[in-house]
Amino acid sequence: MHTLKRRLAFGVRAAFDCRAFGAASMVLIVVIGSLIGMTLPFVLTRFNLDPATASAPLVTSIADSAGVIVYFAIATAFLPLPG
Repeated sequence: MHTLKRRLAFGVRAAFDCRAFGAASMVLIVVIGSLIGMTLPFVLTRFNLDPATASAPLVTSIADSAGVIVYFAIATAFLPLPG
């Protein structure tokens, strides 16, 4: 019976950890994507490039790459590694 309680408690804790790192990563990804989308046109203007033509693909690519990195970094920090 004690083992069953421990397994159930671990399942609840693991589910909470998954929700916590999922929420934290979504918030950070949205903030990072917004910052990239806000600053990239200014950077492109500084380099004398047209920000209207180059920003949409660059914002999407950079935000997606940053999102994957943030997601896995937070997941690694929150979830215990096996072993």
